[in-house]
Amino acid sequence: MYKMTQIDLQNYMKNPCRVSSIPYWKTKTISVPEDMLIIHDEQYNDNYLNKYDDERYFRLQHNLINLYKPELPEGYSVICATSKQYADHINSCYYDLTVTEELIDSYTTHAVYDEDLWIAVVDKETNKIVASGIGEYDREIHEGVLEWIQVTETYRSNGLGGFVVNELLWRMKEKADFVTVSGKSDNKTNPERLYRSCGFTGNDLWHILKLKEV
Repeated sequence: MYKMTQIDLQNYMKNPCRVSSIPYWKTKTISVPEDMLIIHDEQYNDNYLNKYDDERYFRLQHNLINLYKPELPEGYSVICATSKQYADHINSCYYDLTVTEELIDSYTTHAVYDEDLWIAVVDKETNKIVASGIGEYDREIHEGVLEWIQVTETYRSNGLGGFVVNELLWRMKEKADFVTVSGKSDNKTNPERLYRSCGFTGNDLWHILKLKEV
């Protein structure tokens, strides 16, 4: 394992999504496996596919301009959920990953933790979480970050994803100067479309290259 090269803060602030594949605070602590490369699309070419498997991620930015207070669709309410409830909902929304209660709980120990930026939406009829999201706030550089935005499959296209994203942006507007988000470009649920509909912009694409097994 090796730590990522230290990002120049001045350059990051000018163009965060082009300079780094991850939020600034993570660049100071994260370690990258030796069998992995992280490359911006401008440096990428298909020759890498001879040795690596490629997974593409978009990274977008929101400047917190022209925001509005979103309205929760009728029949739903926002609750204060536990780490286990968040983990269970995340796991119910993804077919290719699993998170533990301990992992989600560890988010509360991060310097960027802000309890006001955790949102869980329940269906009033079933009292089950059907949409959720976690936001983070880097007080050092005033960067907001969106993590784990998801909607239960049978509840999608009902405006719940847009509510969670826009509500987090609304809650960040007096704190952050900008907000970043990333996600898998080839995800069949097309999360990029959701973020762009909420005002995120940019065209930065990152390649997570993992060495192929022999």
